[in-house]
Amino acid sequence: MDWTDPAALGYPAVFGGVLLGSIVPVVPTGAVVGAAAAIAVTTDQLSLPLVVVVSVLGALIGDLVTFGVAKAGSAATQRWVARGQRPERLEAGRTRFARRGALLVVVGRLLPAGRIPVLLAAGALDYPWRRLVPAAVLACVLWAVAYAVLGMVSGGLFDSPVVATLVATALVFAVAGVGALVSRLRADTGGART
Repeated sequence: MDWTDPAALGYPAVFGGVLLGSIVPVVPTGAVVGAAAAIAVTTDQLSLPLVVVVSVLGALIGDLVTFGVAKAGSAATQRWVARGQRPERLEAGRTRFARRGALLVVVGRLLPAGRIPVLLAAGALDYPWRRLVPAAVLACVLWAVAYAVLGMVSGGLFDSPVVATLVATALVFAVAGVGALVSRLRADTGGART
């Protein structure tokens, strides 16, 4: 491996950052994808399609690991998911996953801070692998493309890879912030009705 080649470092960094952030949410994975896409658009050091593919693979492996851990530790995960919940509410969650589990997995991946709770709940509620994997693939593809588009927008506006990367990161955080705000407002409104 040529360590002076930016692509030799870039793709493993994108994959590793997305994988790590998909298992342990300490890395802002959307910002990693957006920044890599901005670099791909403003330089010839990275390929945009490869950035998306590497991001999808890192996200998918991370999501499958998270789900697998939840499913393997099912009793402990069930206790964690069930804490403070009434049995009928848990059964309603199981029914929702039986009916619309794939949609929940996709939406959970796209919403800020939604992925891990959805995957933990899916594992705790014994959602089957054969239904999770296709939903997770679709979710990861949509997610990677969405954040790559944010990076492309900033890369298309600015010739400097540094400026494009900073703008892409800011756009990702802005989108995540708006998504979190909308989720919080919906939760507050839903709680006010009950």
